[in-house]
Amino acid sequence: MAVVACGSCHCSPLSLKSAASSSASTSLSISELGVRSVRRGGSNCRIYSPAFELRAPQASGSSHGYGKDERSCSARRIALFGIQTQIRHKLGPTHALGSLPDLDMFDDPRSFGEDCRNTSLGAATTADPANPFRWRRVLLKVSGEALRGDGLQNIDPQVTMSIAREVAAITRLGLEVAIVVGGGNFFRGAHWAGASGLDRAAADQIGMMATVMNAIFLQASMESVGVPTRVQTAFRIAEVAEPYIRRRAIRHLEKGRVVIFGAGTGNPFFTTDTAAALRAAEIGAEVVLKATNVDGVYDSDPKKNKKAVLLEHVSYREVAIKGLSVMDITAITLCQENRIPVVVFNLSKAGNISKALSGARIGTLIDGYGSGNQML
Repeated sequence: MAVVACGSCHCSPLSLKSAASSSASTSLSISELGVRSVRRGGSNCRIYSPAFELRAPQASGSSHGYGKDERSCSARRIALFGIQTQIRHKLGPTHALGSLPDLDMFDDPRSFGEDCRNTSLGAATTADPANPFRWRRVLLKVSGEALRGDGLQNIDPQVTMSIAREVAAITRLGLEVAIVVGGGNFFRGAHWAGASGLDRAAADQIGMMATVMNAIFLQASMESVGVPTRVQTAFRIAEVAEPYIRRRAIRHLEKGRVVIFGAGTGNPFFTTDTAAALRAAEIGAEVVLKATNVDGVYDSDPKKNKKAVLLEHVSYREVAIKGLSVMDITAITLCQENRIPVVVFNLSKAGNISKALSGARIGTLIDGYGSGNQML
């Protein structure tokens, strides 16, 4: 069972335990999962939801360790991301528990403590009760290759419209979304450097302009479904887009607009993955969601090795040491230094963007923990 406790009572922090497993060693401290102000008022002060259970330790000497089953613990950490979202979706963003029309979603509604019945679930999950998601502000990185779709053209309108529709549904529920687009579907500077006399700097500048084309195309798709969108570029193209100004970008997000960042970092020799990590740090995004044409991070190239294994959870350090094909080392380092997790997922599967934006378990999670127990 999964449980989310109310935030009104005064008591000890809760721990996470799988109801499907009888092993008490697989408990996890809630504070390590980023759940704020989770408190307990008596043994009944809890809210049930399928998959996990959050409850107070039975004794003062109870262990809060991850246990020996590292893979299970990793799965629990990832799955908890979606627990709050699932419950908030069913309750509504500002629903008080005392006025729930239907409590069938919970295993035992009678186990609600009196304080819980009169408490908004928003107090237990996020500082903003209007936002039902794990994250308040996210940065979505869309690669140019993913925008190509079936590969018959440089950019597939069906792909951009699919992105627009899913982002529209999420932003209307209060999530702030910024997007960084790649340009590899039109031009890859690193590949063309040296051809026809192009040096790397000039080739990268052409690549930056390719990202602007993608940004404008995606903006048109967004606005066609009613999402107010602004394009900001790292160098000035006054007739086409706004120049990148950090405070203005943040203000757009606060007003419910989607901001698309084009032209990478504005400097050659830096990838758009690095631009995504940089912009995420600058605007205070809580996660980088990297949309690609594969299901996540594999232990080897899945296009060359059919037996390649999808990794559900890895650390920044593992990515660097093992040379996993996720993001370049500069981008990973920026995310690590700013403690910004990265989720890599497949853009081509319907519904994946909504799942990733809402914090559901999908693709590969990259953070400071990885599949082990200690911060790496």
